[in-house]
Amino acid sequence: MSFIIQNNFTVFPILLSTLFAGTLLFTKSVSGEEHDSEADKKGYEIAALSDRSDRGFTDSRVELKMVLRNASGSESTRTLEITTLEVPDELVGDKGLIVFFTPRDIDGTALLSHAKILDPDDQWLYLPALKRVKRISSKNKSGPFVGSEFAFEDITGQELNKYSYTWLREELCGDVACDVLERRPRYKSSGYKRQVGWIDQIDRQPRKIDYYDRKNQLLKTQTFEDYKLYQDKFWRAQTFRMVNHQTGKSTDLHFADYRFANGLIDRDFVKGILSRGR
Repeated sequence: MSFIIQNNFTVFPILLSTLFAGTLLFTKSVSGEEHDSEADKKGYEIAALSDRSDRGFTDSRVELKMVLRNASGSESTRTLEITTLEVPDELVGDKGLIVFFTPRDIDGTALLSHAKILDPDDQWLYLPALKRVKRISSKNKSGPFVGSEFAFEDITGQELNKYSYTWLREELCGDVACDVLERRPRYKSSGYKRQVGWIDQIDRQPRKIDYYDRKNQLLKTQTFEDYKLYQDKFWRAQTFRMVNHQTGKSTDLHFADYRFANGLIDRDFVKGILSRGR
């Protein structure tokens, strides 16, 4: 289990880092979902392999630059830090905290996320200008996060059993062979009907994800670039790009080096920390 920014899916690591998270290779998932076909079973197994490749990171911190680009090419930049706590229980999602540093008008803005499986994720947004913490409604999680092309639901834990999977085909993505999987949200209020992801067959990391809106029209594409291996085990993409095909806008995330095993614990990810400052 991990946040999209960490790995597949890694986004928001949290963003984002394993967007096709998984668990053990069962024909029946821990949530009780049956795999209806060989393609479903294969898709689930590949997603599980991707997740297992990232187990054991414990916690991580990373600073990054967010570049927002409008349809005419004009850019604005934000800097932030993402902190993630791994939750070993496969029935519970990871926890993540995002804090913005610049520009000045959003300095101190923070988002705390507790990922769930089928229940709505818990997310709280701290707005320093208002000096209050706002809980994000599950109905609003398809909306854009701080004006970026990432939605709130993109930046919480991408747990395996939130989705049903189908293996579609094998094809090249760049210079590596990839398995192409489709996944469909099993949780309510998603802004997506389905997603199609390309997972490389060597390191089991995501290379690209296409997001389809509720009308099944291609909405966005996320790509993962410049992978780096940490501690001889944990792969992290150093650059994410999310392109919105319907608006022409895009958002890039450029990551500095990750720091692992920082000694973080559950109380570092409680609602009360949001208003205490960094």
